[in-house]
Amino acid sequence: MTFLDRPLDRLRGLFRRATPDFDAPLAPDEPIAVIGDVHGRHDLLSRMLERLGREAPEHRIVLVGDYIDRGEDSRAVIEELRERPDLVCLKGNHEAMCIAFLEDPAQHGARWLRNGGLQALASFGVGLGGEGTEAERMTAARDAMVEALGDEGRRWLAERPLQWRSGNLGVVHAAADPAQPLQLQSERTLLWGHPQFERQPRQDGIWIAHGHTIHDEPCAIRGRIAVDTGAYASGRLSAALIARGELRFLQVTLG
Repeated sequence: MTFLDRPLDRLRGLFRRATPDFDAPLAPDEPIAVIGDVHGRHDLLSRMLERLGREAPEHRIVLVGDYIDRGEDSRAVIEELRERPDLVCLKGNHEAMCIAFLEDPAQHGARWLRNGGLQALASFGVGLGGEGTEAERMTAARDAMVEALGDEGRRWLAERPLQWRSGNLGVVHAAADPAQPLQLQSERTLLWGHPQFERQPRQDGIWIAHGHTIHDEPCAIRGRIAVDTGAYASGRLSAALIARGELRFLQVTLG
């Protein structure tokens, strides 16, 4: 059988195997520390920021989003981050769900509350009790949350950027479409993920550091640097320390 006689599926397999894997060297413009999803764990965030200040003071700190929900101290996390303009704080899908709740509680409230919003409300002293329809109770909770957040807090949540770039390192919350340049990524992909992100390496030499998907340990695989280690449940908050040609991981725990 000649090459041209081979079945089409086998030829496709050959072409897939011939596609080059990701082999670009890490080359950010400056040292970067990327912190994974915090999810209301102010205790772990404070420890991480203290340790980075002590061990990696030259690194610019970038957080991948999901500061709120699930853990018990969303309010303390937001207040600390708002007081640190030196930090780069990206938007995560949980911030997006919270913003949607604030804009239209009747339509978006139930989804947010199912995904940890109840804990975030509680940290602001807001409950979901009272009388009336579900829509009325959601609206009352939204009004109380708006008052507790204040205009500046609400603006801070809404204005979080979706991505950040240094050299050939891109930092996003969830994922990036490997077939599209970073400047053309959709908000949905950046916040919620993409089906090809973990299957197909990028061909433009851009490394992607991200959170959103929980891993037992932080890891780097084929140009993807994953830093979400489920802090709210595991008690472990992780960060990637990235410099030109260098990558190491840092982790803080309770105890």
